[in-house]
Amino acid sequence: MNTLPSYTLEVRAVDQRRHLQSSIAELRSRVRERLPIHHKTIEVRRPSILSGIVASLVVPLGYGLARYLSNSHSRRNR
Repeated sequence: MNTLPSYTLEVRAVDQRRHLQSSIAELRSRVRERLPIHHKTIEVRRPSILSGIVASLVVPLGYGLARYLSNSHSRRNR
């Protein structure tokens, strides 16, 4: 069984937690330094890219639907 008092174990846990948090903060800063792309740049470009994709799909579909409806309407009037 464990012979260390609970206070000593709690102090060790706090020290290990602080060490782990500082290691994570250091790793994050290193990753940010090495990444050439910033997250804000990606977030700004995402809506414009999506709107371009949607427009390139909707325009042909709208044109095709208009042709279909105009052809079906002209057939009924004959």
